[in-house]
Amino acid sequence: MEKTLLNVSGMTCGNCVKKVETTLNGLDGVEKAKVDLENASAKVKYDETKQSPESLSKAVTEAGYETEPKK
Repeated sequence: MEKTLLNVSGMTCGNCVKKVETTLNGLDGVEKAKVDLENASAKVKYDETKQSPESLSKAVTEAGYETEPKK
């Protein structure tokens, strides 16, 4: 299992957090995703054979939020 931290912009409320968490946790290979509204970030633990930071970012973007792997 790998861990990554994504920057997520465009979230304004708890419903946004729930949408991003639901999106990430629904992906094959994601063990756990936790979104932090205050820090505009998402911590994700995932199976690197099924997902990558780029694929996680793409899923969040498709859900309507801007994101990128945190450097």
